[in-house]
Amino acid sequence: MKIHSGTLYWPTTTDNDLSIIKNPIAPFYEVIIIGGGIAGFLAAHACLEAGLKVALIEKEDIAMGSTAANTGILHYSNDIMLHELIEQIGEKNAVRFYSMCYEAILDIETIAQTLPDQADFRRRQSICFASKTRDTTKLLREFKALHTHGFPCEYWNDIIIKERLGFEKDGALVTLNDAEFNPVKFVQCLAEQCQQKGLHIYTNIMVNVLEDTNEGTILHTINGQFATRNVIFATGYQNLPYGQLKGTNLKRSYAIVTNAIDNFKPWYEQSLIWETKRPYLYMRTTPDNRIIVGGLDEDKAKVPKSEAKLEKQSNKLLGLLHELFPQVDVKIDYSYCATFGDSIDYLPYIGEHPDHPHYYYLLGHGGNGTVYSMLGANILMDLLQGLPNDDARIVTLARKNGIT
Repeated sequence: MKIHSGTLYWPTTTDNDLSIIKNPIAPFYEVIIIGGGIAGFLAAHACLEAGLKVALIEKEDIAMGSTAANTGILHYSNDIMLHELIEQIGEKNAVRFYSMCYEAILDIETIAQTLPDQADFRRRQSICFASKTRDTTKLLREFKALHTHGFPCEYWNDIIIKERLGFEKDGALVTLNDAEFNPVKFVQCLAEQCQQKGLHIYTNIMVNVLEDTNEGTILHTINGQFATRNVIFATGYQNLPYGQLKGTNLKRSYAIVTNAIDNFKPWYEQSLIWETKRPYLYMRTTPDNRIIVGGLDEDKAKVPKSEAKLEKQSNKLLGLLHELFPQVDVKIDYSYCATFGDSIDYLPYIGEHPDHPHYYYLLGHGGNGTVYSMLGANILMDLLQGLPNDDARIVTLARKNGIT
C-alpha cells in the first residue's frame, strides 16, 4: 500500500547516500527484523547491543516509508492524557506507561548523541492549548495528574499565553523535556552505525512466505531464504506478513512545510505546539527555520490521488497557521499526505504473538510512534533473551484489542 503522496521534506535534508554492504545471506540469524524504518533500526540497535546476530529486511529503501513522513516530534504525553489512561488501565499501569515514554526520549537522545549532527535532536517543551474554553478543565486536571506523579509540566493562563505566543487562548498545558529530531537523518545514520557493528541489511526485498520449522522460521524471498529463530515485525502501517491487529484504525493526515523565515517572535523558544481538539493541529520548527504544520486527519487509510485534494488541505493548514501567527509571512514549500494508524485503547502493539512463539511485534501505532518504538525495543530485548520485563504486560498483544 502506498502510504504517502505529495512532496516530502525530510529526504531533502540529508545527502547521506547510504551504502548497503552486500553481505551474503548467513546460514542462520538469531533475529530477523522486517521493516527498515525507525522501529526496525531501533530494534536492530538493541539487538546488536545484546550481542545478537541480526539481519534486517526492507521491501523498499531505508527510511522511505512512514519514517519519511514522520514529523519528528517526541512527546512523553500521548493522544490519551494521563488522567484518562488512569481511568482505563489503573493508576499504577498508566503512570508507568507515561514513565516509559519519558525514559524513551532520553534513550533516543543517547542514541542521537552518537550520530552525525545528533540527527538534529533538540530538547523542546510542548504547549497544548485549549481549543475551546471548556477544555481548560481537562488541561487543569491533566496538569494535576502529571504534577502529582512527578512529570515536569506547567500550566499557563491566558495572560502568559498572550505574552509568550501572541495569540489568545484560555489556557495551556506545557510539558517539559520533550524533543524534536530529523527522522530520516536519524535512521540513515543509525543504519550505517548498525552496519558497522555487524547488522546485515537487505533492501528492496519482499518477504513472500514465512515457513515454520523445528529449528525456527524460514523467510522466503526471490533473493533467497533467510533462516532465523526469532522474527520482529516492524512494518509500520503496512499489512502484516503474519497476524491481524484487532483494535487499530488506519487514517490519513496532512502536513505542510513552509519556506524559511528570519525569526520566530513571538513563538516562545520554538516550542512544539498542539491542541486539545481531536483531530488536533500540531506545529514545530526546523533547524533551517521552516515551520511544519500537520493535522486535518481523515478516517480513510489510502492517500488521495487527487492533487487538488492535497492542495485544498494544505491551504487549510496554512490558514490555521496564520490564524495563530498572522504576522508570519510564509508560503508552502512542501506538502504531503500520509497514512498512519492508532489503536482503540491508545496503546502500541509490542510483544510476542500470544499463539505463535518467536514472532515479535514492534508497532508504535499512535501519535507518539517513535517514542513507542524506543520503549518497545527495550521490552523486546528482554523478551528475546528470556528475561523478565514487567512493562511488557501493559502493551501485551494478548490484551482485548491486541492481535490474532
